[in-house]
Amino acid sequence: MDRAAPVPIPPARPRRRSFLQLAGVSSATLLAGVGAPGTAEATFTGERVPGDPFRLGVASGDPAEDGFVLWTRLAPEPLAADGHGGMPRAPFDVGWEVAEDERFRRVVRRGHALATPDLAHAVHPKVRGLRPGRPYFYRFTAGGHLSPVGRVRTTAARGTTPRAFTFATASCQAWYHGWFAAYRHLVADDPEMVFFLGDYIYEYAITAANLWRRGADPGEGHDRETVTLEEYRLRYALFKSDPDLQAAHAATAFVITPDDHEVENNYAADTSRYGIPPEDFAPRRAVAYRALYENTPLPRAALPVGGPDARLHRRLTAGDLASFHVLDTRQHRDPGGGDILGPAQERWLLDGLRRSGATWNLLAQQVAVMRVGDDRVDQWDGFPASRQRLLDTFRDPAVANPVVLTGDTHRAIAGELRANFADPDAPVVGTELVTSSIASDGDGAETDKHEADWTRHPWVKFYNARRGYTLCRLTPAELTADYRSVPYVQADGEAPVSTVARFVTETGRPGLERVG
Repeated sequence: MDRAAPVPIPPARPRRRSFLQLAGVSSATLLAGVGAPGTAEATFTGERVPGDPFRLGVASGDPAEDGFVLWTRLAPEPLAADGHGGMPRAPFDVGWEVAEDERFRRVVRRGHALATPDLAHAVHPKVRGLRPGRPYFYRFTAGGHLSPVGRVRTTAARGTTPRAFTFATASCQAWYHGWFAAYRHLVADDPEMVFFLGDYIYEYAITAANLWRRGADPGEGHDRETVTLEEYRLRYALFKSDPDLQAAHAATAFVITPDDHEVENNYAADTSRYGIPPEDFAPRRAVAYRALYENTPLPRAALPVGGPDARLHRRLTAGDLASFHVLDTRQHRDPGGGDILGPAQERWLLDGLRRSGATWNLLAQQVAVMRVGDDRVDQWDGFPASRQRLLDTFRDPAVANPVVLTGDTHRAIAGELRANFADPDAPVVGTELVTSSIASDGDGAETDKHEADWTRHPWVKFYNARRGYTLCRLTPAELTADYRSVPYVQADGEAPVSTVARFVTETGRPGLERVG
Protein backbone atom coordinates (compact mmCIF):
# COMPACT_ATOMS: atom_id res chain seq x y z
CA MET A 1 0.00 0.00 0.00
CA ASP A 2 1.34 3.44 -0.95
CA ARG A 3 0.16 5.58 1.95
CA ALA A 4 3.06 4.59 4.23
CA ALA A 5 5.38 6.51 1.87
CA PRO A 6 4.38 10.20 2.09
CA VAL A 7 7.19 11.34 -0.20
CA PRO A 8 8.08 9.98 -3.66
CA ILE A 9 10.56 7.14 -3.45
CA PRO A 10 12.54 6.30 -6.58
CA PRO A 11 12.51 2.62 -7.49
CA ALA A 12 15.66 0.75 -6.60
CA ARG A 13 17.33 -1.80 -8.80
CA PRO A 14 19.05 -4.70 -7.09
CA ARG A 15 22.70 -4.29 -6.20
CA ARG A 16 23.55 -7.71 -7.58
CA ARG A 17 27.01 -8.08 -6.11
CA SER A 18 25.59 -7.45 -2.64
CA PHE A 19 23.22 -10.44 -2.69
CA LEU A 20 24.32 -13.24 -0.38
CA GLN A 21 24.32 -16.64 -2.00
CA LEU A 22 20.87 -18.23 -1.74
CA ALA A 23 22.22 -21.72 -2.28
CA GLY A 24 24.31 -21.32 0.90
CA VAL A 25 21.39 -22.52 3.02
CA SER A 26 21.87 -26.27 3.06
CA SER A 27 19.28 -28.72 4.33
CA ALA A 28 21.67 -29.56 7.17
CA THR A 29 21.84 -25.90 8.19
CA LEU A 30 18.08 -25.62 8.08
CA LEU A 31 17.51 -28.74 10.16
CA ALA A 32 20.11 -27.62 12.69
CA GLY A 33 18.25 -24.33 13.13
CA VAL A 34 14.97 -26.14 13.69
CA GLY A 35 16.46 -28.28 16.44
CA ALA A 36 14.87 -31.19 18.27
CA PRO A 37 14.50 -32.51 21.81
CA GLY A 38 17.60 -34.39 22.85
CA THR A 39 19.78 -32.91 20.08
CA ALA A 40 23.43 -32.90 21.07
CA GLU A 41 25.10 -29.57 21.65
CA ALA A 42 27.13 -28.05 18.85
CA THR A 43 30.86 -28.46 18.84
CA PHE A 44 32.49 -25.46 20.51
CA THR A 45 33.94 -23.20 17.85
CA GLY A 46 36.29 -21.17 20.04
CA GLU A 47 34.22 -18.05 19.45
CA ARG A 48 32.41 -16.30 22.29
CA VAL A 49 29.08 -14.52 22.15
CA PRO A 50 30.14 -10.85 22.34
CA GLY A 51 27.44 -9.57 24.70
CA ASP A 52 23.76 -10.22 25.39
CA PRO A 53 22.58 -12.10 22.28
CA PHE A 54 18.84 -11.77 23.01
CA ARG A 55 18.36 -8.08 22.27
CA LEU A 56 15.77 -8.88 19.59
CA GLY A 57 13.68 -10.83 22.08
CA VAL A 58 11.90 -14.16 21.75
CA ALA A 59 8.77 -15.29 19.94
CA SER A 60 6.46 -18.19 19.26
CA GLY A 61 4.27 -18.92 16.27
CA ASP A 62 1.76 -21.21 14.57
CA PRO A 63 0.48 -23.01 17.67
CA ALA A 64 -1.10 -26.44 17.28
CA GLU A 65 -2.76 -28.75 19.78
CA ASP A 66 0.55 -30.47 20.58
CA GLY A 67 3.13 -27.72 20.12
CA PHE A 68 4.35 -24.60 18.34
CA VAL A 69 7.35 -22.94 16.66
CA LEU A 70 9.80 -21.04 18.86
CA TRP A 71 12.11 -18.28 17.62
CA THR A 72 15.04 -16.18 18.62
CA ARG A 73 17.94 -14.59 16.76
CA LEU A 74 21.31 -14.03 18.35
CA ALA A 75 22.16 -10.34 17.89
CA PRO A 76 24.21 -8.57 20.57
CA GLU A 77 24.45 -5.57 18.19
CA PRO A 78 21.15 -5.75 16.26
CA LEU A 79 21.85 -2.68 14.11
CA ALA A 80 25.31 -3.70 12.95
CA ALA A 81 25.53 -2.58 9.32
CA ASP A 82 26.58 -5.96 7.94
CA GLY A 83 23.24 -7.54 8.89
CA HIS A 84 24.82 -10.12 11.21
CA GLY A 85 23.79 -8.46 14.46
CA GLY A 86 27.28 -8.25 15.89
CA MET A 87 27.78 -12.02 15.79
CA PRO A 88 30.99 -13.73 14.63
CA ARG A 89 30.71 -15.72 11.40
CA ALA A 90 30.57 -19.01 13.26
CA PRO A 91 27.85 -21.39 14.47
CA PHE A 92 26.65 -21.27 18.07
CA ASP A 93 24.68 -23.70 20.19
CA VAL A 94 21.34 -22.44 21.45
CA GLY A 95 19.55 -24.31 24.20
CA TRP A 96 15.81 -24.08 24.68
CA GLU A 97 13.33 -25.37 27.20
CA VAL A 98 9.57 -25.36 27.67
CA ALA A 99 7.89 -25.53 31.07
CA GLU A 100 4.42 -25.63 32.55
CA ASP A 101 5.28 -22.84 35.01
CA GLU A 102 7.00 -19.48 34.70
CA ARG A 103 9.78 -20.45 37.14
CA PHE A 104 10.65 -23.53 35.07
CA ARG A 105 10.24 -25.98 37.92
CA ARG A 106 8.22 -28.29 35.63
CA VAL A 107 10.21 -28.45 32.41
CA VAL A 108 8.46 -30.72 29.90
CA ARG A 109 10.63 -30.30 26.80
CA ARG A 110 14.19 -29.15 26.16
CA GLY A 111 16.64 -29.33 23.30
CA HIS A 112 19.30 -27.57 21.26
CA ALA A 113 19.43 -25.82 17.91
CA LEU A 114 22.40 -24.59 15.94
CA ALA A 115 22.44 -20.87 15.14
CA THR A 116 24.46 -20.34 11.95
CA PRO A 117 25.59 -17.20 10.14
CA ASP A 118 23.82 -18.48 7.00
CA LEU A 119 20.49 -17.70 8.70
CA ALA A 120 21.67 -14.65 10.65
CA HIS A 121 21.99 -16.85 13.78
CA ALA A 122 18.22 -17.37 13.95
CA VAL A 123 16.73 -20.60 15.27
CA HIS A 124 13.19 -21.98 14.90
CA PRO A 125 12.77 -25.01 17.20
CA LYS A 126 9.59 -26.96 16.52
CA VAL A 127 8.19 -28.18 19.83
CA ARG A 128 5.88 -31.21 19.83
CA GLY A 129 4.34 -33.67 22.25
CA LEU A 130 2.61 -31.16 24.52
CA ARG A 131 -0.88 -31.18 25.96
CA PRO A 132 -3.66 -29.31 24.14
CA GLY A 133 -5.37 -26.15 25.31
CA ARG A 134 -2.97 -24.98 28.00
CA PRO A 135 -0.29 -22.31 28.54
CA TYR A 136 3.44 -22.99 28.42
CA PHE A 137 6.53 -20.91 29.09
CA TYR A 138 9.79 -21.02 27.15
CA ARG A 139 13.29 -19.56 27.16
CA PHE A 140 16.65 -19.87 25.41
CA THR A 141 20.30 -19.99 26.48
CA ALA A 142 23.39 -19.12 24.45
CA GLY A 143 26.97 -18.36 25.44
CA GLY A 144 26.11 -18.26 29.12
CA HIS A 145 23.24 -15.81 28.56
CA LEU A 146 19.61 -16.44 29.44
CA SER A 147 16.81 -15.02 27.29
CA PRO A 148 13.61 -13.35 28.43
CA VAL A 149 10.75 -15.75 29.11
CA GLY A 150 7.98 -16.14 26.55
CA ARG A 151 4.45 -17.46 26.97
CA VAL A 152 2.38 -19.43 24.46
CA ARG A 153 -0.74 -21.61 24.49
CA THR A 154 -1.37 -24.81 22.62
CA THR A 155 -4.73 -24.91 20.85
CA ALA A 156 -7.70 -27.10 21.75
CA ALA A 157 -7.66 -30.65 20.41
CA ARG A 158 -9.67 -31.59 17.35
CA GLY A 159 -12.85 -33.33 18.38
CA THR A 160 -13.34 -30.84 21.22
CA THR A 161 -15.05 -27.45 21.19
CA PRO A 162 -13.66 -24.81 23.55
CA ARG A 163 -16.15 -22.52 25.24
CA ALA A 164 -14.33 -19.50 23.81
CA PHE A 165 -11.22 -18.54 21.85
CA THR A 166 -9.77 -15.02 21.84
CA PHE A 167 -7.45 -13.68 19.17
CA ALA A 168 -6.29 -10.33 17.80
CA THR A 169 -5.46 -9.06 14.33
CA ALA A 170 -2.76 -6.49 13.57
CA SER A 171 -0.93 -5.18 10.51
CA CYS A 172 1.17 -2.43 8.98
CA GLN A 173 3.82 -1.32 11.48
CA ALA A 174 5.86 1.38 9.77
CA TRP A 175 8.47 2.04 12.48
CA TYR A 176 9.28 5.49 11.15
CA HIS A 177 5.63 6.63 11.34
CA GLY A 178 5.13 6.06 15.04
CA TRP A 179 5.64 4.12 18.25
CA PHE A 180 3.99 0.74 18.66
CA ALA A 181 1.85 1.79 21.65
CA ALA A 182 -1.08 -0.32 20.48
CA TYR A 183 0.87 -3.46 21.34
CA ARG A 184 0.98 -2.44 25.03
CA HIS A 185 -2.79 -2.68 25.18
CA LEU A 186 -2.92 -5.81 23.04
CA VAL A 187 -0.69 -7.54 25.60
CA ALA A 188 -3.04 -6.45 28.39
CA ASP A 189 -6.01 -7.87 26.45
CA ASP A 190 -4.27 -11.27 26.58
CA PRO A 191 -5.30 -12.89 23.27
CA GLU A 192 -4.43 -16.53 22.77
CA MET A 193 -3.05 -15.77 19.30
CA VAL A 194 -2.26 -12.76 17.09
CA PHE A 195 -2.75 -12.87 13.34
CA PHE A 196 -0.35 -10.40 11.74
CA LEU A 197 -1.77 -9.65 8.30
CA GLY A 198 1.12 -8.08 6.46
CA ASP A 199 3.65 -5.23 6.27
CA TYR A 200 5.79 -6.30 9.22
CA ILE A 201 8.49 -4.03 7.79
CA TYR A 202 8.61 -1.38 5.06
CA GLU A 203 11.26 -1.29 2.40
CA TYR A 204 11.25 2.48 1.80
CA ALA A 205 14.21 4.72 2.53
CA ILE A 206 13.80 6.42 5.91
CA THR A 207 14.33 10.15 5.51
CA ALA A 208 13.68 13.33 7.49
CA ALA A 209 10.44 13.71 5.52
CA ASN A 210 8.88 10.41 6.63
CA LEU A 211 10.44 10.01 10.09
CA TRP A 212 7.37 10.88 12.19
CA ARG A 213 8.38 8.82 15.24
CA ARG A 214 9.39 11.67 17.52
CA GLY A 215 12.70 11.34 19.28
CA ALA A 216 13.76 8.33 17.23
CA ASP A 217 16.98 7.84 15.29
CA PRO A 218 17.12 4.90 12.88
CA GLY A 219 20.91 4.98 12.73
CA GLU A 220 23.00 4.27 9.67
CA GLY A 221 22.02 2.18 6.67
CA HIS A 222 18.32 3.10 6.41
CA ASP A 223 18.57 6.09 4.06
CA ARG A 224 17.97 3.92 1.01
CA GLU A 225 15.42 1.35 -0.06
CA THR A 226 16.10 -2.19 1.12
CA VAL A 227 17.23 -4.46 -1.70
CA THR A 228 19.92 -6.82 -0.43
CA LEU A 229 19.74 -9.52 2.20
CA GLU A 230 21.94 -7.46 4.51
CA GLU A 231 19.61 -4.47 4.16
CA TYR A 232 16.45 -6.49 4.81
CA ARG A 233 18.06 -8.04 7.90
CA LEU A 234 18.99 -4.59 9.17
CA ARG A 235 15.47 -3.27 8.58
CA TYR A 236 13.94 -6.14 10.55
CA ALA A 237 16.37 -5.46 13.39
CA LEU A 238 15.29 -1.81 13.47
CA PHE A 239 11.58 -2.60 13.59
CA LYS A 240 12.06 -5.41 16.10
CA SER A 241 14.00 -3.09 18.41
CA ASP A 242 10.65 -1.63 19.49
CA PRO A 243 10.09 -2.82 23.09
CA ASP A 244 6.31 -3.08 22.73
CA LEU A 245 6.63 -5.35 19.70
CA GLN A 246 9.08 -7.52 21.64
CA ALA A 247 6.68 -7.65 24.59
CA ALA A 248 3.81 -8.69 22.34
CA HIS A 249 5.85 -11.50 20.81
CA ALA A 250 6.84 -12.72 24.26
CA ALA A 251 3.24 -12.62 25.50
CA THR A 252 1.49 -14.73 22.86
CA ALA A 253 1.91 -16.63 19.61
CA PHE A 254 1.98 -14.74 16.30
CA VAL A 255 0.69 -16.21 13.04
CA ILE A 256 2.35 -14.09 10.36
CA THR A 257 1.55 -13.71 6.70
CA PRO A 258 3.34 -11.05 4.65
CA ASP A 259 1.85 -8.53 2.25
CA ASP A 260 3.84 -6.40 -0.19
CA HIS A 261 6.21 -4.21 1.84
CA GLU A 262 8.20 -7.15 3.12
CA VAL A 263 9.51 -7.14 -0.46
CA GLU A 264 8.40 -4.11 -2.54
CA ASN A 265 5.29 -1.94 -2.67
CA ASN A 266 2.46 -3.53 -4.67
CA TYR A 267 4.56 -6.26 -6.28
CA ALA A 268 2.73 -9.19 -7.87
CA ALA A 269 4.40 -12.62 -8.06
CA ASP A 270 7.59 -12.09 -10.10
CA THR A 271 6.53 -8.65 -11.32
CA SER A 272 7.89 -5.46 -9.83
CA ARG A 273 5.59 -2.47 -9.78
CA TYR A 274 8.53 -0.32 -10.86
CA GLY A 275 9.56 -2.28 -13.93
CA ILE A 276 12.56 -4.07 -12.45
CA PRO A 277 13.35 -6.98 -14.84
CA PRO A 278 12.20 -10.40 -13.55
CA GLU A 279 15.76 -11.72 -13.55
CA ASP A 280 16.66 -8.98 -11.06
CA PHE A 281 13.42 -8.97 -9.08
CA ALA A 282 13.34 -12.74 -8.39
CA PRO A 283 16.56 -12.72 -6.31
CA ARG A 284 15.32 -9.65 -4.45
CA ARG A 285 12.11 -11.46 -3.55
CA ALA A 286 14.12 -14.50 -2.48
CA VAL A 287 16.33 -12.59 -0.05
CA ALA A 288 13.32 -10.65 1.26
CA TYR A 289 11.49 -13.90 2.08
CA ARG A 290 14.65 -15.30 3.60
CA ALA A 291 14.99 -12.28 5.91
CA LEU A 292 11.30 -12.61 6.81
CA TYR A 293 11.90 -16.21 7.91
CA GLU A 294 15.06 -15.32 9.80
CA ASN A 295 13.30 -12.66 11.85
CA THR A 296 9.88 -14.15 12.63
CA PRO A 297 8.48 -17.39 14.12
CA LEU A 298 7.45 -18.88 10.79
CA PRO A 299 7.40 -22.63 10.07
CA ARG A 300 10.27 -24.17 8.11
CA ALA A 301 8.30 -24.28 4.84
CA ALA A 302 8.35 -20.48 4.74
CA LEU A 303 12.08 -20.35 3.98
CA PRO A 304 12.94 -20.23 0.28
CA VAL A 305 15.84 -22.58 -0.48
CA GLY A 306 17.68 -22.11 -3.76
CA GLY A 307 15.07 -19.78 -5.28
CA PRO A 308 12.39 -17.16 -4.64
CA ASP A 309 9.46 -19.41 -3.68
CA ALA A 310 8.20 -19.98 -0.14
CA ARG A 311 5.11 -21.78 1.14
CA LEU A 312 3.26 -19.20 3.21
CA HIS A 313 -0.35 -20.43 3.08
CA ARG A 314 -1.30 -22.85 5.82
CA ARG A 315 -4.14 -23.86 8.10
CA LEU A 316 -4.55 -23.74 11.89
CA THR A 317 -7.40 -24.86 14.12
CA ALA A 318 -8.88 -24.12 17.53
CA GLY A 319 -10.45 -27.49 18.18
CA ASP A 320 -13.71 -27.88 16.27
CA LEU A 321 -14.59 -24.27 17.04
CA ALA A 322 -12.56 -22.62 14.26
CA SER A 323 -10.41 -23.24 11.22
CA PHE A 324 -8.04 -20.43 10.25
CA HIS A 325 -7.04 -20.44 6.59
CA VAL A 326 -3.89 -18.30 6.27
CA LEU A 327 -3.48 -16.94 2.74
CA ASP A 328 -0.72 -15.51 0.55
CA THR A 329 -2.20 -12.98 -1.87
CA ARG A 330 1.15 -11.77 -3.28
CA GLN A 331 3.40 -14.60 -4.34
CA HIS A 332 1.01 -16.35 -6.74
CA ARG A 333 -1.19 -13.53 -8.04
CA ASP A 334 -1.55 -12.91 -11.75
CA PRO A 335 -0.33 -9.35 -12.49
CA GLY A 336 -2.96 -9.21 -15.23
CA GLY A 337 -5.80 -9.62 -12.74
CA GLY A 338 -6.71 -13.24 -13.46
CA ASP A 339 -6.22 -14.89 -10.09
CA ILE A 340 -5.12 -13.40 -6.78
CA LEU A 341 -4.21 -16.72 -5.13
CA GLY A 342 -2.96 -18.80 -8.02
CA PRO A 343 -4.73 -22.02 -9.06
CA ALA A 344 -3.09 -24.36 -6.54
CA GLN A 345 -3.63 -22.16 -3.49
CA GLU A 346 -7.20 -21.40 -4.56
CA ARG A 347 -8.01 -25.12 -4.79
CA TRP A 348 -6.40 -25.67 -1.40
CA LEU A 349 -8.54 -22.90 0.10
CA LEU A 350 -11.89 -23.73 -1.47
CA ASP A 351 -11.54 -27.48 -0.84
CA GLY A 352 -10.40 -26.78 2.72
CA LEU A 353 -13.39 -24.55 3.39
CA ARG A 354 -15.80 -27.26 2.27
CA ARG A 355 -14.04 -29.96 4.30
CA SER A 356 -13.39 -27.90 7.42
CA GLY A 357 -16.18 -29.14 9.66
CA ALA A 358 -15.48 -26.27 12.08
CA THR A 359 -18.14 -23.96 13.48
CA TRP A 360 -16.25 -20.93 12.14
CA ASN A 361 -14.09 -20.56 9.02
CA LEU A 362 -11.80 -17.54 9.13
CA LEU A 363 -9.51 -16.34 6.34
CA ALA A 364 -6.39 -14.52 7.58
CA GLN A 365 -5.23 -12.49 4.59
CA GLN A 366 -4.02 -9.14 3.38
CA VAL A 367 -6.25 -6.99 1.14
CA ALA A 368 -9.95 -6.10 1.10
CA VAL A 369 -12.32 -8.68 -0.35
CA MET A 370 -15.37 -6.40 -0.26
CA ARG A 371 -15.98 -4.20 -3.26
CA VAL A 372 -14.55 -0.69 -2.92
CA GLY A 373 -13.99 0.61 -6.45
CA ASP A 374 -12.64 -0.22 -9.88
CA ASP A 375 -9.44 1.70 -9.13
CA ARG A 376 -8.55 -0.68 -6.28
CA VAL A 377 -6.70 -3.07 -8.56
CA ASP A 378 -4.28 -4.16 -5.83
CA GLN A 379 -7.17 -5.51 -3.74
CA TRP A 380 -9.66 -8.27 -4.59
CA ASP A 381 -11.45 -5.63 -6.72
CA GLY A 382 -8.67 -6.21 -9.22
CA PHE A 383 -9.47 -9.93 -9.33
CA PRO A 384 -13.28 -10.10 -9.67
CA ALA A 385 -13.40 -13.69 -10.96
CA SER A 386 -11.34 -14.92 -7.99
CA ARG A 387 -13.58 -13.03 -5.60
CA GLN A 388 -16.74 -14.45 -7.15
CA ARG A 389 -15.45 -18.01 -6.83
CA LEU A 390 -14.73 -17.33 -3.16
CA LEU A 391 -18.17 -15.82 -2.56
CA ASP A 392 -19.83 -18.72 -4.36
CA THR A 393 -18.00 -21.08 -2.02
CA PHE A 394 -19.18 -19.07 1.00
CA ARG A 395 -22.76 -19.86 -0.13
CA ASP A 396 -22.08 -23.61 0.00
CA PRO A 397 -24.00 -25.09 2.95
CA ALA A 398 -20.89 -27.11 3.83
CA VAL A 399 -19.00 -23.88 4.61
CA ALA A 400 -20.01 -22.68 8.06
CA ASN A 401 -19.82 -19.06 9.15
CA PRO A 402 -17.12 -17.55 6.91
CA VAL A 403 -15.28 -14.49 8.20
CA VAL A 404 -12.46 -12.64 6.42
CA LEU A 405 -9.70 -11.00 8.49
CA THR A 406 -7.94 -8.25 6.54
CA GLY A 407 -5.12 -5.70 6.96
CA ASP A 408 -3.46 -3.33 4.44
CA THR A 409 -5.71 -0.25 4.52
CA HIS A 410 -4.40 1.45 7.69
CA ARG A 411 -8.06 1.93 8.60
CA ALA A 412 -10.49 0.06 10.83
CA ILE A 413 -13.39 -1.04 8.64
CA ALA A 414 -16.24 -3.50 9.16
CA GLY A 415 -18.18 -4.81 6.19
CA GLU A 416 -20.54 -7.47 4.95
CA LEU A 417 -19.76 -9.70 2.00
CA ARG A 418 -22.55 -9.98 -0.58
CA ALA A 419 -23.06 -13.04 -2.75
CA ASN A 420 -22.66 -10.78 -5.79
CA PHE A 421 -21.52 -7.20 -5.35
CA ALA A 422 -23.01 -6.32 -8.74
CA ASP A 423 -26.50 -7.19 -7.45
CA PRO A 424 -27.86 -4.75 -4.82
CA ASP A 425 -30.34 -7.37 -3.65
CA ALA A 426 -27.79 -10.17 -3.24
CA PRO A 427 -27.79 -11.83 0.19
CA VAL A 428 -25.02 -11.44 2.73
CA VAL A 429 -22.77 -14.52 2.76
CA GLY A 430 -19.97 -13.46 5.10
CA THR A 431 -18.32 -10.84 7.27
CA GLU A 432 -15.10 -8.90 6.74
CA LEU A 433 -13.15 -7.33 9.62
CA VAL A 434 -10.42 -4.96 8.41
CA THR A 435 -7.94 -4.07 11.14
CA SER A 436 -6.18 -0.73 11.26
CA SER A 437 -2.42 -0.26 11.31
CA ILE A 438 -0.15 -0.37 14.33
CA ALA A 439 1.74 2.75 13.20
CA SER A 440 1.57 3.24 9.41
CA ASP A 441 0.21 6.68 8.44
CA GLY A 442 0.98 8.17 11.84
CA ASP A 443 -1.63 9.37 14.29
CA GLY A 444 -4.55 9.32 11.87
CA ALA A 445 -7.97 10.76 12.71
CA GLU A 446 -11.52 9.66 13.38
CA THR A 447 -12.24 10.25 9.71
CA ASP A 448 -10.31 11.29 6.62
CA LYS A 449 -10.60 11.95 2.90
CA HIS A 450 -10.78 8.23 2.08
CA GLU A 451 -13.89 7.53 4.17
CA ALA A 452 -16.40 8.28 1.39
CA ASP A 453 -14.70 5.74 -0.90
CA TRP A 454 -15.81 3.06 1.56
CA THR A 455 -18.94 4.28 3.32
CA ARG A 456 -20.78 5.08 0.09
CA HIS A 457 -21.39 1.34 -0.12
CA PRO A 458 -24.27 -0.11 1.94
CA TRP A 459 -22.19 -3.14 2.92
CA VAL A 460 -19.66 -0.98 4.81
CA LYS A 461 -20.87 -0.60 8.40
CA PHE A 462 -17.95 1.18 10.08
CA TYR A 463 -14.89 3.27 9.25
CA ASN A 464 -12.23 4.81 11.50
CA ALA A 465 -8.82 6.19 10.54
CA ARG A 466 -6.98 5.95 13.87
CA ARG A 467 -4.28 3.37 14.64
CA GLY A 468 -4.98 0.19 16.58
CA TYR A 469 -5.87 -3.48 16.33
CA THR A 470 -8.94 -5.73 16.44
CA LEU A 471 -9.73 -8.03 19.36
CA CYS A 472 -12.05 -10.96 18.62
CA ARG A 473 -13.78 -13.51 20.81
CA LEU A 474 -15.23 -16.65 19.29
CA THR A 475 -17.81 -18.89 20.94
CA PRO A 476 -20.01 -21.61 19.44
CA ALA A 477 -22.79 -19.00 19.25
CA GLU A 478 -21.15 -15.78 18.08
CA LEU A 479 -18.08 -13.77 17.14
CA THR A 480 -17.54 -10.46 18.94
CA ALA A 481 -15.11 -7.99 17.36
CA ASP A 482 -13.81 -4.99 19.30
CA TYR A 483 -12.08 -2.29 17.27
CA ARG A 484 -9.39 -1.04 19.65
CA SER A 485 -7.91 2.38 18.94
CA VAL A 486 -5.17 4.68 20.28
CA PRO A 487 -5.36 8.47 19.75
CA TYR A 488 -1.71 8.97 18.81
CA VAL A 489 1.46 7.06 17.93
CA GLN A 490 3.90 9.72 16.71
CA ALA A 491 4.72 10.82 20.27
CA ASP A 492 5.91 8.12 22.62
CA GLY A 493 4.00 7.83 25.88
CA GLU A 494 1.10 6.12 27.54
CA ALA A 495 -1.41 6.52 24.74
CA PRO A 496 -4.76 5.29 26.11
CA VAL A 497 -6.85 2.71 24.30
CA SER A 498 -10.58 2.67 23.68
CA THR A 499 -13.05 0.43 21.92
CA VAL A 500 -14.44 2.62 19.15
CA ALA A 501 -16.88 0.01 17.86
CA ARG A 502 -18.10 -3.48 18.76
CA PHE A 503 -19.78 -5.85 16.32
CA VAL A 504 -21.36 -9.26 16.74
CA THR A 505 -21.83 -11.94 14.10
CA GLU A 506 -24.05 -14.84 15.12
CA THR A 507 -23.59 -18.38 13.85
CA GLY A 508 -25.92 -19.10 10.97
CA ARG A 509 -26.56 -15.39 10.40
CA PRO A 510 -23.81 -13.84 8.25
CA GLY A 511 -23.35 -10.12 8.61
CA LEU A 512 -22.78 -7.58 11.34
CA GLU A 513 -24.77 -6.23 14.26
CA ARG A 514 -23.29 -3.20 15.98
CA VAL A 515 -23.62 -3.47 19.76
CA GLY A 516 -21.23 -0.77 20.91
